[in-house]
Amino acid sequence: MGRATERRRVLRIRDGVVSERPDTLVAEEPMEIRLNGRPLAITMRTPGDDFALAAGFLVSEGVLGAADELRNIVYCAGATEDGSNTYNVVDVSTAPGVVLPDITLERNVYTTSSCGLCGKASLDAVRTKGRWPVDDGPEPLRLTPELLAELPERLRASQRVFDRTGGLHAAALFSEDGELLDIREDVGRHNAVDKLVGRALQSGRLPLARTVLLVSGRASFELAQKAVMAGIPVLAAVSAPSSLAVDLAAETGLTLVGFLRGASMNVYAGEHRVALRAGVRRAAR
Repeated sequence: MGRATERRRVLRIRDGVVSERPDTLVAEEPMEIRLNGRPLAITMRTPGDDFALAAGFLVSEGVLGAADELRNIVYCAGATEDGSNTYNVVDVSTAPGVVLPDITLERNVYTTSSCGLCGKASLDAVRTKGRWPVDDGPEPLRLTPELLAELPERLRASQRVFDRTGGLHAAALFSEDGELLDIREDVGRHNAVDKLVGRALQSGRLPLARTVLLVSGRASFELAQKAVMAGIPVLAAVSAPSSLAVDLAAETGLTLVGFLRGASMNVYAGEHRVALRAGVRRAAR
């Protein structure tokens, strides 16, 4: 099975001094996802949590939504000419009665570590209808700016592989009280989210109501969609959102926070979940 990091020799130049040394890099390998034996998608990912990655991907595609809809996930042997197992091909078996997507050449998805939507025929194809509304439950979810401001540091403190490589993304799931519930790392930000969602599916925790999803990079349309499909009401990012991510958040009721850095942040949609202190002055437009 692949490792999350690999060692490579590098020529290091510091203040005019040249030396050779080994460097730790984040691993990146392709993984093919098969659905009931048929090829569905290929993603470039950091090895680890592969079964959760596959399960989370199928949640975002609208195929799975509950643990009992998932029969089994296995690595496929025989993926190479010599029949060896590369641990880069997984097959997801669904339970009887699960409605499967139409697997055609046009439908097959090739995803890279930077964009999980490459190969989609159109944006309409990814506006998948979620199983659950983006809902808070019986009591409205209210998060203070102070609590949101603490989350990036908590995510950063838990990035174990990043500390060794400096070269991968993270996605963290927090409770409404700011408790870190789970964190996953991957060379692709969309993979990190899929690993989180897949683990939640496998443990029967979907939908992820009253939680906050924090991503280490920008908030793309794709990540907003993954949050909606998992029933997550709040998506926060340390960088900028895209215009389509904002549009989707406004359409679905998702709270979208961008540029979450220190005490500063921009709320692009769903501001009703951000609890401002009484008497807070709003600057003139």
